[in-house]
Amino acid sequence: MELSNRVQTLTPSSTLAITGKAKALKDAGHDVIGLGAGEPDFNTPDYIIEAAEYAMKNGLTRYTPSGGILELREAIVNKMLRDHQLSYQPEQVIVTTGAKHALFTLFQVLLNKGDEVIVPAPYWVSYTEQIKLAEGTPVIVDCLESNDYKLSAEQLEAVITDKTKALIINSPNNPTGMMYSEAELKAIGEVCLKHNLMIISDEIYEKLTYTDRPHVSIAQLSDELKQQTIVINGVSKSHAMTGWRIGYACGDSKIIKAMTNYASHSTSNPTTISQYGALAAYQANDDEIELMKKSFKDRLEQGYEMLNKLPGFKCIKPQGAFYLFPNVTEALKLTGFNNVDDFAAAILEEEKVAIIPGSGFGAPNNVRLSYATDLDQLLEAIKRIERFLLNNQK
Repeated sequence: MELSNRVQTLTPSSTLAITGKAKALKDAGHDVIGLGAGEPDFNTPDYIIEAAEYAMKNGLTRYTPSGGILELREAIVNKMLRDHQLSYQPEQVIVTTGAKHALFTLFQVLLNKGDEVIVPAPYWVSYTEQIKLAEGTPVIVDCLESNDYKLSAEQLEAVITDKTKALIINSPNNPTGMMYSEAELKAIGEVCLKHNLMIISDEIYEKLTYTDRPHVSIAQLSDELKQQTIVINGVSKSHAMTGWRIGYACGDSKIIKAMTNYASHSTSNPTTISQYGALAAYQANDDEIELMKKSFKDRLEQGYEMLNKLPGFKCIKPQGAFYLFPNVTEALKLTGFNNVDDFAAAILEEEKVAIIPGSGFGAPNNVRLSYATDLDQLLEAIKRIERFLLNNQK
């Protein structure tokens, strides 16, 4: 049996390959430290779990509208107004089965065959694959390390064609942890308005920032930009709810309606119980978030300082999310490896530390380490990597 062309175009996930090998080593009894996780290592707060338990015990377990329960969409409307001074109506919000599904659904309703979507690199691994599944064409723009791996307005202008449909902005960024400033977003926004480009603003890490500068949504900079922006977000990272699978999109009501119609024929609705958990998350204060954020910041400070002392490692200090993304070009030369995939595989094999090669993120000179793990484990992992570098110098 021959598989569909769309599936055969997909690139295998380097993240899953490393994670799978790490699990096999751990199952075989090895002391493996995994730094590949893209999720908080904290459990979901009790008040959210209690809200879900209440829903289960009180008959709130049936189908909901495809776009999510009204109460949750209203809570998201209030959240967007409170956090970003952005005014939406419930019909401009769709609740989805995770932010990943929000992106997937958006590409499905937005793109026709051959439409181009500009993707700044380094990028989250699923952007390019989801665009291809929608028969679109990802246009990769390599962002300079000297510009903190961020897209410039000049770079954007240079790659726009008559087929360009949209631009993806991810701030704070996975995998780099970099954040766009208001000035940078304004410059990019002006180019998008000039060429009538849709802006897909992935803000899933907005609550996990570690500088005095607040997160800025490009949609809040002007009414014109708001009209051309679809904001993607969710509770996975902010409230340690990755397994609950609740994300959402906010934007133009015509696009949101199309996404809702599409969802009605794919997932029907996000898990009902999870929706009530997310409702509790957005109705409560942010005390739990702040505690988790403080822990991540402590790990960042200590992990970054230690990592940057490793031979051949050069790391820009992240401003958000929970990843370190060092350039290891010199480390490859020191150890004689030709690429980051073999380098990461060897570290896992010899030192039982799982890191993710940057090749899957469009950054073949980097590796990604998650500090969403216990601080002692993080520091021990970096010590093991140092030992690997010293033992393998050519």
